[in-house]
Amino acid sequence: MALHPSHHRTSDALRPRFWVEVVLGAASGLLFVVTLVWHDWIEVLFGVEPDAGSGAVEWLVVAVTALGAVLCALGARTEWRRARAAVARL
Repeated sequence: MALHPSHHRTSDALRPRFWVEVVLGAASGLLFVVTLVWHDWIEVLFGVEPDAGSGAVEWLVVAVTALGAVLCALGARTEWRRARAAVARL
């Protein structure tokens, strides 16, 4: 089914910023889940114990990655709405 030249899709109006936010948000969300499930991955992967076993660094990673995922999701949502509005104006 061919689209009429004047028929634009939202995905065509998305800027690269949307895709960067989606990828970074997904990576942040994945790191959030990994840190919740596997608390000592930092020690195992890097061979160091930055918080002397207290778990403070892991909770900091959880908080920062959760915040990053939420902020990226909000940014991507804003970009999506901007693209929809641009298509609607055409």
